[in-house]
Amino acid sequence: MDAAEFRRRGREMVDYVADYLENIEQRPVYPDLEPGYLRPLIPAEAPLEPETFEDIMRDVERVIMPGVTHWQSPYFYAYFPAASSFPAMLADMLSGAIGCIGFSWAASPACTELETVMMDWLGRMLQLPECFIAETHGHGGGVIQGTASEATLMALLAARCKAIRRVQASSPETPEAEIFSKLVAYTSEQAHSSVERAALIGGVMMRKVPTDNSYAVRGDMLKKMLEEDKSAGLIPFYFCATLGTTPSCAFDRLTELGPICNEENVWMHVDAAYAGSAFICPEFRPLLNGIEFANSFNFNPHKWLLVNFDCSAMWVKNRADIIGAFKVEPLYLKHENQDCLALSPRQGSNERNQNLLKKIAKSREIHLVPCQLSGRFVLRFAVCARTTESRHIQQAWRHITQLTFEE
Repeated sequence: MDAAEFRRRGREMVDYVADYLENIEQRPVYPDLEPGYLRPLIPAEAPLEPETFEDIMRDVERVIMPGVTHWQSPYFYAYFPAASSFPAMLADMLSGAIGCIGFSWAASPACTELETVMMDWLGRMLQLPECFIAETHGHGGGVIQGTASEATLMALLAARCKAIRRVQASSPETPEAEIFSKLVAYTSEQAHSSVERAALIGGVMMRKVPTDNSYAVRGDMLKKMLEEDKSAGLIPFYFCATLGTTPSCAFDRLTELGPICNEENVWMHVDAAYAGSAFICPEFRPLLNGIEFANSFNFNPHKWLLVNFDCSAMWVKNRADIIGAFKVEPLYLKHENQDCLALSPRQGSNERNQNLLKKIAKSREIHLVPCQLSGRFVLRFAVCARTTESRHIQQAWRHITQLTFEE
């Protein structure tokens, strides 16, 4: 597919999507099929020759649409909202075309900085305490996760790391394995299954806290369980509160639970995946009272805010807790706009390659990152783009050679 055909097929796809959504009410919201329906409808093996775009679109209607549960249908009332909107679709299209992977500032500065600013915007819409806002002089900030499940797991692992270091600081003789075996996490009996799954992945015990008649966790019950476990020699370290449980949209009492968690050195993560968007409305903001006691907070814009999946917003009060728990930096991810620079030179070739890389970066004609091989600072040259041709590589090589021998 060349650019001309892409333009033509792009217009056709936009028309198809617009027609699909305008007429979605006419489609059965749930498919009437048996498991395994799809396999007999398509070839047993991948085709050796390409099919036409028209044939592919016919297969979408013949094969795919009969098996689709239409989450955007006005008759869909299951699970949770899966937000979608025309602006979000166009944004996805642009994002897919740019195709940058923003795993660090250097990988694409705009990607990192826009995310940080947008998370500050969103945090202020929710009236989060300033300690969660990156722009302030605090130590917090926001980052986008794929799902609330990921955010819950990230918070639990960071809390686990922090708890182990805290115990080791006061009892250096205690083996890490012994500390690990005593760690206990807590959550509501009404919490989403992903919270329990996070504990399984994190390898820690998790206890479910009983709820009151409104299906909310109260402070007295959590306090009782903490005291029981401490008396048994265990180490409470993490509590996941829920604002908007999956079964009944119940709200745990943060104003009761937060002070207890702070007093007991228990990390409180607040999972508001389902209901969090509502806190933007002034009349619902009181439901978020007590968030000032939390170590981390998460909700899903991809549920109510018309943002396509996946966009799960997570804030932490102290970003060093997250960074410290997961900081593993190979040389190729290091860059000059962070605390750590590349290896300090030990033999002449390291220093020469470091200087060459600085020249390449400054020229902005090509982009390389280094790696470390047997203690040596090496420049990696990886062919990455679909459009790269031999002439581009030859031009890059000439540029590198010229910079190598410049004084």
